[in-house]
Amino acid sequence: MNTITVDKVYEWLASVTDPEVPVLTILDMGIVRNVLLTDNATKVIITLTATYTGCPAMDAIGMNIRMVLLSHGIKEVVIDHQISPAWTTDWMSEDGKRKLKEYGIAPPQRKSTTTQGLFEDDEIPCPRCGAEDTTLISRFGATACKSLYKCNS
Repeated sequence: MNTITVDKVYEWLASVTDPEVPVLTILDMGIVRNVLLTDNATKVIITLTATYTGCPAMDAIGMNIRMVLLSHGIKEVVIDHQISPAWTTDWMSEDGKRKLKEYGIAPPQRKSTTTQGLFEDDEIPCPRCGAEDTTLISRFGATACKSLYKCNS
């Protein structure tokens, strides 16, 4: 039997995708805050921070984490939801930002200057053509964590 390590659990978690933006993994999003092995690696505690409190995708993500870990012999999985500090786009991986752009969603452009990282007034370039002539249409898109912009070019 292979030895289960924290690194191995992270490797398995890299296959769990966001149900709303399936090109991103939960590691790309930076929502996995900690992995802890206990009871001789028969129990895993995963600490997650949702992109926003009340995110409905967290139930599906938790179920997918359990399924992946169960497929590798982990029988007991505890999902611990941590709300503080609040998630910020600063936690996203550079690879995740690249994937967002390739998917047609403008990734965050810079590190936040505030602890929350919400509602900066930066120019948001179009992920398709790169033009910075965009207009904010709505702070809230299909989900509460997505703003909608229109490319004017």
